[in-house]
Amino acid sequence: MKSTILIIDDEKNIREGLGAAFEIEGYSVRLASGGKEGLEQIAKGDIDLVITDLRMDGVSGEEVLRQVTAKNPGVPVIVLTGHGSIDSAVEAMRNGAYDFLTKPLNLDQLSMIVKRALQGRELAIRHNELKAQVQTSRTLEEMVGKSAEMQKIAELIKKVAPSKASVLITGESGSGKEVVADAIHALSPRGAHECIKVHCAALSETLLESELFGHEKGAFTGADSMVKGRFELAHGSTIFLDEIGEINQATQIKLLRVLQEKKFERVGGQSTIEVDVRVIAATNRNLEEEVKAGRFREDLYYRLNVVRINVPPLRERKDDIPLLVNHFLKEFEGEANDLGKSITGIDNRARDALYKYDWPGNIRELRNCIESAVVMCSGNEITLEDLPPSISNAGAAESVSIPLGSTLDEAERIMITQTLASAKGNKSRAAEILGIGRKTLQRKLDSFQGGEWQ
Repeated sequence: MKSTILIIDDEKNIREGLGAAFEIEGYSVRLASGGKEGLEQIAKGDIDLVITDLRMDGVSGEEVLRQVTAKNPGVPVIVLTGHGSIDSAVEAMRNGAYDFLTKPLNLDQLSMIVKRALQGRELAIRHNELKAQVQTSRTLEEMVGKSAEMQKIAELIKKVAPSKASVLITGESGSGKEVVADAIHALSPRGAHECIKVHCAALSETLLESELFGHEKGAFTGADSMVKGRFELAHGSTIFLDEIGEINQATQIKLLRVLQEKKFERVGGQSTIEVDVRVIAATNRNLEEEVKAGRFREDLYYRLNVVRINVPPLRERKDDIPLLVNHFLKEFEGEANDLGKSITGIDNRARDALYKYDWPGNIRELRNCIESAVVMCSGNEITLEDLPPSISNAGAAESVSIPLGSTLDEAERIMITQTLASAKGNKSRAAEILGIGRKTLQRKLDSFQGGEWQ
């Protein structure tokens, strides 16, 4: 793809001569007869490099440089100047110009500078793209989950993160909604700023409005000073509203206005405050049912539900349990070391119990379970006895029955087939319970079907 060069010069012969020369070299060229016209061209986008005269009537080359540096920092600017303005050219270099040349111009020298500047720009773009890819990979890895359900969510996150669209994250308590919100923010253009979080269910109705929108001094008893709200603090960033289904009707109306108009007033205030905030909301409630019941505004629901991401409960993505367990063991490694322990993993009986349990508290409950097991563990591996009773009982509920007189081969077949049935046909899970590789399990199953057990 051709690079586009913008040439700004109030001398027609220089402007058009340079344009013709760079078109011959294969560049796409745009021309501007002054700084104002040049800035208008830059505002339209798709400019890869700017060549500007320093001294022009109206908007000067210095102003063009200042605006490009501020608004398009990746676009190199080459300054052209007369012999009497060397000091100004040196000052331009200090202010961010890529290079400068004095008139009359040496076209070969200018061509070389342009080529070098564009190569540097291309390298910078590739470097930033690589950094973005690495950041995306790391951020999504922190979500911890390789199940098909979590892979779909990861793809949704990558698509929605660059936009300004509001996102509604649904799912049961403890399923990881906040982690999804963190990933969306981290991968967005606002990711360099702090994500401002509000847990709506933790605040009373009277406190929530002040928390979101702030208040003026004297707005209510105890308001001894002006306090900025979370929306004001989130200007230029993201606000995460957890348990959005808990807010009252009055606050819903104010929230709707912020989403529609990006404006609000502090409690007790008259001045209108404008903000640029991306909203991510989460709830464990069925908001469609809340709308039908009249407890949640339909117009607010549609404003929040621009993009919907549903996080499935842990019982529906048990393939993620091994990754989550390893993640939590690393998280609590310091606590284990403080207790003089070195825990390397969990045994098969404990692993089987984790699979069989339904996890009503989802990932939050699994995390608490592993922390408890780390405290209770006496050896290098977490055993069934180290797990909380409600979970260890799930592992003890089933057993494999092998008739007396069975050969070792027959016992192996019974063990494998009954374990696979207990795992509901999930071969990866059955292989992990049995302590063998999935390929080994598949090979043995193939041998069962191949007539060796007739």
